[in-house]
Amino acid sequence: MAGILDSVNQRTQLVGQNRLELLLFKLNGRQRFGINVFKVKEVLQCPRLTGLPQRNTMVKGVANIRGQTISIIDLSKSMGGRPIEQTENSFVIISEYNRSVQGFLVNSVERIINVNWESILPPPKGAGRLNYMTAVTEIDGELVEILDVEKILDEIAPVKTTVNAEIVEQVSHLNTERQKPILIADDSSVARRQIQKTMATLGLECIVAENGKLALNKLREMAATGPISEQLSMVISDVEMPEMDGYTLTAEIRNDPALKDLYVILHTSLSGVFNKALVEKVGANNFIAKFHPDELASAVKQAL
Repeated sequence: MAGILDSVNQRTQLVGQNRLELLLFKLNGRQRFGINVFKVKEVLQCPRLTGLPQRNTMVKGVANIRGQTISIIDLSKSMGGRPIEQTENSFVIISEYNRSVQGFLVNSVERIINVNWESILPPPKGAGRLNYMTAVTEIDGELVEILDVEKILDEIAPVKTTVNAEIVEQVSHLNTERQKPILIADDSSVARRQIQKTMATLGLECIVAENGKLALNKLREMAATGPISEQLSMVISDVEMPEMDGYTLTAEIRNDPALKDLYVILHTSLSGVFNKALVEKVGANNFIAKFHPDELASAVKQAL
């Protein structure tokens, strides 16, 4: 286990090639789950946890890890399942989402697998944990669920979605009533809602797509009816999405003569210098880490 993530820093070449690596783990039961390796900082045996008064019931406790106090979230309980009781035999996945570091308590950690985003599919309708899934894939003949961690974290500690009044005032001077809609591509229902609320505050309309492939299809359909510049002002895209990631979507936009001039903002919970380098590689106009409404609003103002 100690060496399971030793080579994570050497895996960044996968980003931008419509590929990803998943760390597989289990909660209570046989079902496998996956988390993007790029969001994982460390995997360790569950350390001694300290309880805190008035903490969220989904938080098992806090642990001091390498000098940092980190909340440890019972991932099973947070999705409505049975809590993980035997912490001494469990593991903690230390991850970084949306500018914050947290630990996810899991029963066991298996291995890292390399997959193509095209094999990552939207969750099937009627799935039991549909509200907490953004995608599924098949590994060794079994279904692996990829969780909507942004939704889980938002239920535990909702993020601020209001925009600074000064920025709203600045955007209002741009005559938003005459601005064209913005296309949002994101597989997380929470992220889509956050972006839409921010855009609504600015007086801007949104068109929504649940992944990169659907977004590209929508763009091409619109371009077939007339110049895309007369229909959209920009695209705000997540990076991690089923079937087609945001980097590939951006590259496809730049390679399509009818779409190539669209303004593209990549908006992602991934962190790391390699992401910013890929903005230039694929031709995106801007890159913003989730989720800070003022920064997103400022980026949109700049684009407009």
